[in-house]
Amino acid sequence: MGGVAALARELGHSVEGSDQAIYPPMSTQLETLGIALAQGYQPQNIAPDCDEIVIGNALSRGNPAVEAVLDQGRRYISGAQWLSERVLPGRDTLAVAGTHGKTTTTTILTYLLEAAGRSPGFLIGGVAEDFGVSARIGGGREFVVEADEYDTAFFDKRSKFVHYRPLVAILNNLEYDHADIFPDVAAIQRQFHHLVRTVPRRGRLIVNGEDARLAEVLAMGCWTPVERFGFDPSLDWSARLIREDGSAFAVRHHGTEIGEVHWPMLGRHNVLNGLAALAACHAVGVDVATVLPALGAFRSVKRRLEVIGQHDGITVYDDFAHHPTAIHTTLEGLRARVGEARILVAMEPRSNSMRSGAHADALAPSLDIADVVVFLHRPELAWDAGRIVAAIRGDARTVPDADALIAALKTQARPGDHVVFMSNGGFDGAPRRFLAALQG
Repeated sequence: MGGVAALARELGHSVEGSDQAIYPPMSTQLETLGIALAQGYQPQNIAPDCDEIVIGNALSRGNPAVEAVLDQGRRYISGAQWLSERVLPGRDTLAVAGTHGKTTTTTILTYLLEAAGRSPGFLIGGVAEDFGVSARIGGGREFVVEADEYDTAFFDKRSKFVHYRPLVAILNNLEYDHADIFPDVAAIQRQFHHLVRTVPRRGRLIVNGEDARLAEVLAMGCWTPVERFGFDPSLDWSARLIREDGSAFAVRHHGTEIGEVHWPMLGRHNVLNGLAALAACHAVGVDVATVLPALGAFRSVKRRLEVIGQHDGITVYDDFAHHPTAIHTTLEGLRARVGEARILVAMEPRSNSMRSGAHADALAPSLDIADVVVFLHRPELAWDAGRIVAAIRGDARTVPDADALIAALKTQARPGDHVVFMSNGGFDGAPRRFLAALQG
């Protein structure tokens, strides 16, 4: 929604908005753009002369602002539909879908198109370090959009990505998530197939060739040329690791090596993200070999294993991972980089699926790589974190609030450690508060 607001502002509209919890980096971006922010969903936060109200999918019936909009007969629309009607017509849309890696892959793809001189527009679910913003209109033909499978709005229960009608769609991976709206993985697969149905014959589907659930999606019907990517050299696009931590890899197209990538990213998952983005660039006519060197300077997205500071030999990271698979792959990449150094994880189960307990059984195995885990067990958490913490291989404990978490980590941390904060929310500012505590 922050990105949608930024696009509306760039189109010349006067924009203001409300949220329940406003925190950086998005709050900082919006303030810089001159977009007024109000705390809380109150009817009085919506100006009487507002022409159009864009409602995000976090709001439902019963919300005071939503009820006021309906009672007053105000004009309203979802963010996904607004984008499809106001920004995407006349553009070649490249959509990035998948349970994991959407934000990073969208950012890599945008960065590569920029390196190729295409000046793409984009909407990313985070603030891209290389662009300083999460969205822009762009001057070129291509528009890159992070294509979320979450539902669109309280009045439109389709996945957001069905609105985008892409020419090129990346299908990165597919796992069970969003337990608040999907009863099982088959329901998610149906939504992905709705996306597949919208990609034209002249377009391209860029699909993880090692994901069985995506293969099942394509088996439901496919009318578009498919290019598959992965580590298997028999796939259309494949990667050969040069460094085990994923910071260097060779790119193969139809079995022929076309170049190498040396970049600051870590993990096999990011190698796949990069490979998918390169394949999508090729699909719109970019000579991939010419843009490979640009990835050496790629800076990714804020809060994706972002180093926020160091003190006394202790490195502090802020990371958005909130699904067991993402947690595991992120820590796996970090472990490959730091070797035997200790990894301490501060974990906040904040997503709807996490809070409902849908991923509870997979959490302990996902944290096995960590040496120390401090688990934020807020009183409102609906399930017993004690059982999960007891199953974690390393030293693990629960704490009731962010203050106790920071205190526990400060007691544990020692020179040479890597401390990773994992949450898809504000985490009460804990990462930077911890760094400040280390600095005295």
